[in-house]
Amino acid sequence: MTISREVSAQILRSYHVEGWRVGTIARQLGIHHDVVRRVLDQDHEVRGEPRPRATLLDPYLPFLRQTLEKFPNLTGTRLHAMLTARGYTGGVDHLRERLRTLRPRRTPEAYLRLTTLPGEQAQVDWAHFSHLVIGQARRPLMGFVMVLSYSRQIHLEFFLNARMGSFLHGHVHAFEAFTGVPRVLLYDNLKSAVLERMGSAIRFNPELLEFAAHYRYEPRPVAVARGNEKGRVERAIRYIRENFFAGRTFTTVEDLNQQARQWCQETAASRACREQPTQTVAQVFAQEQTKLMALPADAYPVCEMESVKVGKTPYVRFDLNDYSVPHEWVQRLLTVRATSAEVRILHEGQLVACHPRSYDRGRQIEDPRHIEQLVQEKRMARQHRGMNRLTHAIPEAEELLLQASGRGDNLGGIVSPLLDLLDRYGATETREAILEALRRGVPHPNAVRLSLERKRQGQHRPPPLDLPDHIKQRDVIVRPVSLDGYDQLYQGGGHNHE
Repeated sequence: MTISREVSAQILRSYHVEGWRVGTIARQLGIHHDVVRRVLDQDHEVRGEPRPRATLLDPYLPFLRQTLEKFPNLTGTRLHAMLTARGYTGGVDHLRERLRTLRPRRTPEAYLRLTTLPGEQAQVDWAHFSHLVIGQARRPLMGFVMVLSYSRQIHLEFFLNARMGSFLHGHVHAFEAFTGVPRVLLYDNLKSAVLERMGSAIRFNPELLEFAAHYRYEPRPVAVARGNEKGRVERAIRYIRENFFAGRTFTTVEDLNQQARQWCQETAASRACREQPTQTVAQVFAQEQTKLMALPADAYPVCEMESVKVGKTPYVRFDLNDYSVPHEWVQRLLTVRATSAEVRILHEGQLVACHPRSYDRGRQIEDPRHIEQLVQEKRMARQHRGMNRLTHAIPEAEELLLQASGRGDNLGGIVSPLLDLLDRYGATETREAILEALRRGVPHPNAVRLSLERKRQGQHRPPPLDLPDHIKQRDVIVRPVSLDGYDQLYQGGGHNHE
């Protein structure tokens, strides 16, 4: 608790002049008694006066001072445990109160004001603003911010993730908005920029290095825990939160980005430039644009890239959703290249499928042609299996199918009824009926069925029924066995008994 100088003076006057006790001062001034003791302890140390009374902690003060000189950030709990192991029996609260006066105070660090030349530097960072619920998915709303260090011109763009593809998309759109490229870009220690860091040894993300080489700028990470080196983008993010995003309403991310572009060009650009207060950011930016490096002739092909394995069903899983592919690509390894608008699926550079991107969760994004081809393939497979079975049992059926095909009939609608007749009447009778239909010039299952029915009725046979085996077993005829032999055995046994 921080108190004013007036309250501190009143505590000292009440204690030394009026003779009030610590508890009385705390009650009368409405403050905690630990605050009163801290003020009194500081007063005694400043004047070099001995403490009014000894405490349990006094014998351990030299040890505390030596320990804090070496390890000034040790917590009160850790120090209390160390003192307890050395015989201290006091409480941790009293120790914490004394540590406020014993702990070495950090010397405030002074910083130089960093100045840059026009077109020399920009600072880049991500900022998390909120979450958006899209269908069944809860997506983070991430703001990509790039600030030109000299003019303080801001580029702001929102994405639904912080992936590398979105990170590079933000760069491309910022360069296009600035109509140029700064010579140096400062990054925080983001995974998109720095994969690993050991002291001064830095391993950059190779994709960022390739991107930077295309645009001819130097990527430069700031030192660890040195936020002052990228203070311009930090202040810009705070300005965005307070001036742009607070109370903002929007329908889609595209709508929000349209509002952000307008805000950057109007409201943010019309504020006074920090380096040159007599001019606006827009005026200074107009001067800086001429110092930026020119954009390359062709834009960098930015996209999210991921290798995916197609399972048994013709879909690939990408970013929580399933996208269809032609069925011949099942059980294959493909590559997904995605932008914010579409998802392209490729195999060794060959385009396999293309879909609009969905940010929902658990959706199946399908091309109707992919599903229709699979259904047709399945139907053709069933038809081919049926034709093989039919022609294997009755070779003459092949001629009937050829003639039916020549008439334009659907072979699937012919094979299935013929297989049914084959199961009911057997191969011999069905073959004779097919031959009769061919002689009559009617290659159709109805002609075969009529021939079989006429023959069955002429022989006065019941119609064949396609029943399960356990039902057929109930209709098995059981012939009675003659019991004469049992009568003879019985009679013979009676004589022996008598």
